[in-house]
Amino acid sequence: MPDRPARRLVVAITGATGAVYGVRLLQQLSATPGIETHLVVSDAAVLTLHQETGMQRRELEAIAHVVHKNRDIGAAIASGSFQSDGMVIAPCSMKTLASVALGLSDNLIARAADVMLKERRRLVLMVRETPFNLAHLRNMTLVTEMGGIVFPPLPSFYHKPASIEEMVDHTVARVIDLFGIEHALAPRWAGMKSEPNP
Repeated sequence: MPDRPARRLVVAITGATGAVYGVRLLQQLSATPGIETHLVVSDAAVLTLHQETGMQRRELEAIAHVVHKNRDIGAAIASGSFQSDGMVIAPCSMKTLASVALGLSDNLIARAADVMLKERRRLVLMVRETPFNLAHLRNMTLVTEMGGIVFPPLPSFYHKPASIEEMVDHTVARVIDLFGIEHALAPRWAGMKSEPNP
C-alpha cells in the first residue's frame, strides 16, 4: 500500500467573482512537494472561471491531483474518516457560506466543509461579496463561532504591488500561511520604514 502524501488539502471553487484566487492557490499547492490537492468545482464556478480567466473546466482540473464532482456526495472527502489537513473555499459565494453556516451539506463542497468543522480541521472561506448585508454578516459569525476562518480576499498595498498577479499572490500567500506551508509567493513584512529626516 503506497504511503499517503505528507498533507492533503481540499480546494473548492464556487461561482463568486475571484476565480483567480482558487486557480492560483491550486497551482501553488499542487506544485508544493508533499501536498496532495483535492479539487471540487461548482457549476457556477465553471462559468465564472471562463468569464474571468478564459480557462475551461478541464484545464483547471488538470492542475489538481484528485478531482471530485460537486454532486458526488459519496466522495471520499465527504467522510471524516478521510484524513486531510483542511480545506479552502476560494472564492466562497454567499450561497455556499450560508450552506456551511447552516450545516445543509446539500452538495459536496458544503458537505466537505461540514466535515472540516465537525472534525475540528482548518476551514478557510475566502468570502467574496460587497457590501455585506445582515444575513452575510450573521453567517460569517456562525462559521467563525464553529471554528472556521473567514478570509475575504482583500488586497494589501504596503508591499507596493506592480500587477494584479502580485496582489493575488500576496492574498494567496496569506491563506497558505494559515496552514503552515512554506512558500515564496510574496514578500513578508519586515517592519515599517522610518520616515526620512527633513
